[in-house]
Amino acid sequence: MAKSMADREHLLSPRATRNADYLRRSGHRAEEPVIRPPFSRDADRIIHSKAYSRYVDKTQVFYLVENDHITHRVLHVQLASKIARTIGRALGLNEDLIEAIALGHDIGHAPYGHLGEEILDTLCRENGIGGFQHNVQSVRFLDTVEDCDLTVQVLDGILCHNGEVHDQSLRVEGEADWDLFSKKLRKIEGGGDALPCTAEGCVVRCADSISYLGRDLADALEVEVIDERDLGEFPENCIKFFGIAGEEAFYDINRRVLDLLIRDIIAVSYDSDCIAFSDEASACVGAFKDFNMEHIYMNPKLRRNAEKIRGMYRYLFGRVVEDIEEERMDSLVYEELIRAPWASRRYIDFAGPAELARDFIAGMTDRYFEQVFRQYVLPERVQSRFRE
Repeated sequence: MAKSMADREHLLSPRATRNADYLRRSGHRAEEPVIRPPFSRDADRIIHSKAYSRYVDKTQVFYLVENDHITHRVLHVQLASKIARTIGRALGLNEDLIEAIALGHDIGHAPYGHLGEEILDTLCRENGIGGFQHNVQSVRFLDTVEDCDLTVQVLDGILCHNGEVHDQSLRVEGEADWDLFSKKLRKIEGGGDALPCTAEGCVVRCADSISYLGRDLADALEVEVIDERDLGEFPENCIKFFGIAGEEAFYDINRRVLDLLIRDIIAVSYDSDCIAFSDEASACVGAFKDFNMEHIYMNPKLRRNAEKIRGMYRYLFGRVVEDIEEERMDSLVYEELIRAPWASRRYIDFAGPAELARDFIAGMTDRYFEQVFRQYVLPERVQSRFRE
């Protein structure tokens, strides 16, 4: 078995990350590299984390929509992982590392997707604890709150994913080192950007960027956020590149997008020192993202509940901070976070009230967020008789 693993490593590209080069912060947990290589072990730790379990009811784009056929966060990360592993396999990269980064990259998303991130960012700044970015929060959940003891290569890839930004070309930045990782973390917390320290991290960043393009458009058609008038404004270069002939082709858009863009990335990156798109594909990705931003993400239909959600966030944040400051031991934040057996004691001991409120709320699913708000705001009915 050990020889088989070694033979597999020998077939990897020179730019691939070797399993032997893994770097953990503590190294205090036993390793069995033959059966479970280090990055495969990281993927397992992510899957078994409490934060990963909460992917199941976190919004991708369309919140407060009762439709079982649209994408939720849990499906998005699986799609991103599959796309990234397909690219990585063709390029001879470490698929275990790719999988771990992809599965963990969006764990830090707050309820109601990017709207929630925007609101929580404002509340965090008002409370003097800096801004809120979901990639930083993903690292915080896995490295600090749950102390999963992941490798720096995985945490770096999670931190440096940025699917909202379009890069035609990505090159490895820095190396696997805890001090460099801390510098990147501070840079991103300050509003900057940083690239991954591995080729595998670059592949995930690219895959994340393309995984939602066609899927979000297909979902928007499914829930009727957009219609044929919007499709009439779809970029001409995208219509040509993806071979879209007629309105019915838009319902097959995700397959077309992924097939052509995956092939393009592999072809351009194969004999290169970077992970990149061709000029034509890059222009199409940029135009596609602009179309989705205007017609989907900023669509008034999608944001019609934004002010109500903003008010809910503000109330819950203030109430949770108050519960902590007043040491209300029977409050939800004590039951579900502060006294939770899975939460790191070191984290609990050193985090302030606003930081605990941020992490408690950011970790909520959409459904639980609404449940907690109702529990705090609505009066409790007595079921037939007053009883202890």
